[in-house]
Amino acid sequence: MTTSPAVDPTRTTGSQAGAASPAAAALTGAPAPGGRAKPVRPVWSATVVRRETLSDTMVRVVLTSPQFADFPELPCTDHYVKLIFPAPGSGLVWPFDPDEVRATRPSEEWPVTRTYTVRWFDRTRNELALDFVVHGSAGLAGPWAAAAEPGDRIGFRGPGGAFVPEPASGQLLIGDEAALPAIAATLDRLPATTPVLVLAEVGGEGERIALPRTGPEVEVHWIHRDGAAYGERLLAVVDALASPERVARLGAQPQAFVHGNAEMIRVLRRHLFGTLGLPRGRASVSGYWRPGHTEDRWQATKRDFNAAMEADVITATEAPGAA
Repeated sequence: MTTSPAVDPTRTTGSQAGAASPAAAALTGAPAPGGRAKPVRPVWSATVVRRETLSDTMVRVVLTSPQFADFPELPCTDHYVKLIFPAPGSGLVWPFDPDEVRATRPSEEWPVTRTYTVRWFDRTRNELALDFVVHGSAGLAGPWAAAAEPGDRIGFRGPGGAFVPEPASGQLLIGDEAALPAIAATLDRLPATTPVLVLAEVGGEGERIALPRTGPEVEVHWIHRDGAAYGERLLAVVDALASPERVARLGAQPQAFVHGNAEMIRVLRRHLFGTLGLPRGRASVSGYWRPGHTEDRWQATKRDFNAAMEADVITATEAPGAA
């Protein structure tokens, strides 16, 4: 949920390592075993209930809607929705039909989507929480979240999602601000006996958030950028903090959830599949965002980036001495 301050703070989804389960595939739109076509995700209309401050740069917006009575079950911990914003200057105010707008108006007036992780959904209270990283007035979704007031309305499509943590498997959770909601949701889901290693990069002390689970089985390392480039500080310590010896403490078949800045993810994939030798099917790895790219530009170029990233991993795993 964050990019560099000069561009839109977004959380964009990416390819998941390993095949999605049929249940997850139905939510992600990914082809399930048997090659089912992508489902058409419904449009939901919601109202802001409240806004909460989580850190110096992260806010939570809680939504409600009568439609949530029909909201699907959420088996994954990285579920996401695509918020629908009117294009600047279009004169549109939610609610509107985004498909009709695309069919009847010029492209510069088409709605803009921004993708955010579902932190939690409370069916009893009929509430859904989304966490946003805010960099002042930069971007589209962050400023909206920072100014959101009870009664404000917004639409979204979804949910998607793919990562289902196994309660009996140790977990390696690595990411930056964009991944924190999914990391926290994963910790919520796991029993106290599951060993977990978390590496989380944030801007500084004031940007840490309260994680929902602590204890002897949960090892958390906060890495502060303190003005360094995104990903630089985390990559400098990953060999030591997520070494083969330390990851071995998670058990014989740990799962990995590694998401965030795409340039950082490119290097981390080589660490996961080369240095650590994790099976592809045990890891969910995705570049949520890329420095200097809006979500629209990142999505348009992501296929080529992922192909180059995969070639990097193949080279690393085939190199002499690779795991």
